Amino acid sequence: GYNTRWALFLLTHIFPLDSTKPPAATTIFFGANDAALLGRNSERQHVPVEEYKENLKKMVLHLKECSPAMLVVLITPPPVDEEGRKDYAKSLYGEKAMQFPERTNEMAGVYARQCVELAKDLGIRSIDLWSKMQGTDGWQKKFLSDGLHLTSEGNAVVHEEVVRVFSEAWLSAADMPYDFPHHSEIDGKNPEKAFLQKCYNIASFISFIRSSLLPLVLDFLPFYWSPTLNLLVFLPMFDRGR
Repeated sequence: GYNTRWALFLLTHIFPLDSTKPPAATTIFFGANDAALLGRNSERQHVPVEEYKENLKKMVLHLKECSPAMLVVLITPPPVDEEGRKDYAKSLYGEKAMQFPERTNEMAGVYARQCVELAKDLGIRSIDLWSKMQGTDGWQKKFLSDGLHLTSEGNAVVHEEVVRVFSEAWLSAADMPYDFPHHSEIDGKNPEKAFLQKCYNIASFISFIRSSLLPLVLDFLPFYWSPTLNLLVFLPMFDRGR
């Protein structure tokens, strides 16, 4: 149930500016909660559309500061099936169900258009999920489980669109190497070899080994990782602060 206002509190924690390994691509998918109507059951999630657009812009600019080469894709909110929302509320609350919708498809469209417009202004890619889904007959039941949340078919549309956009940017999951070795590549008698070959940098390898394989042994080895020098610094045993 997050909106863009709440998500900003987590932005620097999830994507720290000092990260040495920022992601190659990031999707930003907000709007369904921001577009909740004031004076209705979900009004605490409401964010005015102008603020919504500005919040998205802050996210994009932060990600680009993390890595100018990062592919950032904005995804609009999906459409809303208002009758589906009413039916869902009645199934939960019976006659006490809401008399007025807490979200409308029209308002979701307002936020979707601002999302697409921002992407154009910033020169980044976007996925207009709101329009895409409504191009299919029976989208209300096919793509939405309760008038709002996506069904498996709805999630498949998101997946297909993300893969399409990534492919247009020459990013393919099939072409990406594994972060760590596949189990079939690990020699039972000499497991270290596979990890040394696969790990992208010695720092992540040492962290992995220290936490998972040989914590007791490596805890006494005289070295530490220097992110400034980008190398291992070996120390005399008496200079380790123990």
